[in-house]
Amino acid sequence: MRLKLISCEIVFREMCHLLAEAEHRVDVEFLPKGLHDIGASSMRKRLQQAIDGVEAPEYDAILLGYGLCGMGLAGLVTRHIPLVVPRAHDCITLFLGSKQRYADYFADHSGVYFRTTGWLERAENMNQLQQFSIQSKSGMGMSYPELVEKYGQENADYLWEQIGDFVRNYRQLTFIEMGVEQNGRFEQQARAEAGERDWKFEKLRGDLGLLRRLVNAQWDPEDFLVVKPGEKIVVRYDDSIIAAEPAS
Repeated sequence: MRLKLISCEIVFREMCHLLAEAEHRVDVEFLPKGLHDIGASSMRKRLQQAIDGVEAPEYDAILLGYGLCGMGLAGLVTRHIPLVVPRAHDCITLFLGSKQRYADYFADHSGVYFRTTGWLERAENMNQLQQFSIQSKSGMGMSYPELVEKYGQENADYLWEQIGDFVRNYRQLTFIEMGVEQNGRFEQQARAEAGERDWKFEKLRGDLGLLRRLVNAQWDPEDFLVVKPGEKIVVRYDDSIIAAEPAS
């Protein structure tokens, strides 16, 4: 088989590791980290452009290295080639290997902020997207004086309080170790960040199994949705997470 992978760069190291030993030929296109931050509609438009750019005769299927990511996949259409998507709410499922493992961990660890090599290494590689992000537009990246200057004292006080509440919801930083790190510098970076925020730190072993099955065309319906040409992705509020329906 010849496959085309369209993936968020947040899993760059993991995907490159897996593609080097993949059973099939997989051509890859990485898109910038942070598409979910520019809103579902804008993310969907960017992904749809990438999907539409794949030439039908050249590939047997298109693979998406994404989770649902704040509804960013909802409404995506494949026109000529089957589209294969992991059943995942977000990329943490991709790093933990299954939606069930993510659900179990989340149930026992509320208020957790996750870090991986990709989140740490590529967090600043977003200049081309920053001006469009929801965080930027809402002021989450601004200092208090900048908020006052832009919105006035009263509005700035409200926004500053909301931003503080957002951060206070987190109490722990969990570093997911994927086994593709060349040394411990990313773990140390995550530990330092947890210390600066006075959060608990935990290291959790990741699982490449879900991503490996994606690139090796082992698409169990329990873990993957195969969208046929002429269908679109829709959201399901159950364990299936996503489904396919006729596009028109």
